[in-house]
Amino acid sequence: MRKICTGCRDGTDFDIPFDMAFQPIVDTATGEPFAFEALVRGSDGSGAYGVLSQVNDQNRYAFDQACRVKAIESAMAAGLMETDAHLSINFLPNAVYSPIACIQLTLQTARKVGMPLDRLIFEFTENEQMASPDHVATIIDSYKQIGFKVAIDDFGAGHSGLDRFARFAPDEVKLDMELIRGIETDRRRQAIVRAVAGLCAELDTLLIAEGIETAAEAATLRGLGVRYHQGYWYARPALGTLPAIAEEALRF
Repeated sequence: MRKICTGCRDGTDFDIPFDMAFQPIVDTATGEPFAFEALVRGSDGSGAYGVLSQVNDQNRYAFDQACRVKAIESAMAAGLMETDAHLSINFLPNAVYSPIACIQLTLQTARKVGMPLDRLIFEFTENEQMASPDHVATIIDSYKQIGFKVAIDDFGAGHSGLDRFARFAPDEVKLDMELIRGIETDRRRQAIVRAVAGLCAELDTLLIAEGIETAAEAATLRGLGVRYHQGYWYARPALGTLPAIAEEALRF
């Protein structure tokens, strides 16, 4: 237990170097970034795999804490407050032992750098079966009471299905990129996304399509009622900076 508390206090238990890249989530109605997602990268700018492959049961908690600190500090240093955008941070539900205790370092970091709590979004990234859905529901309730928004990532893939949507009542849902790829020619994918868009509208849940790579995918998704987009078509992740949205993408 002492190691857990130390991680909460100073966030230094994870000693593998890493950095953060940022990618915009675009509000296609305004052409402005709704949020920037913080994405793990190697300290040399390499992909996330080199870091994530070293995360295990012994350092998972410290990694989760370190990511929160790095994301907030890096986004603020990159000029997040010069925009109206939120900051979206991936988190590991199975690494949160006590929602209130484990959030203290996040709150401390936000206060230190002047990050408003209502600008923070926390995304589920746990693709494995959750050990305790009740525990996850408690985390979400605690985060919402603090003022954070919560998103289900990779919706429609693996365990991220309608059962979680119903149980956890997220503020946002991010469609898995496998539903997006080639959607302009796939009637089944179109029907599924149209149905999810209608469901989200009825439940006042913001729907985001991630992994968009082409103009055709972007145009089809807008036609299906998906307003918020993320992917290479708009901007590639940029290490330590908030990338601009491609002008070409905004003409569609």
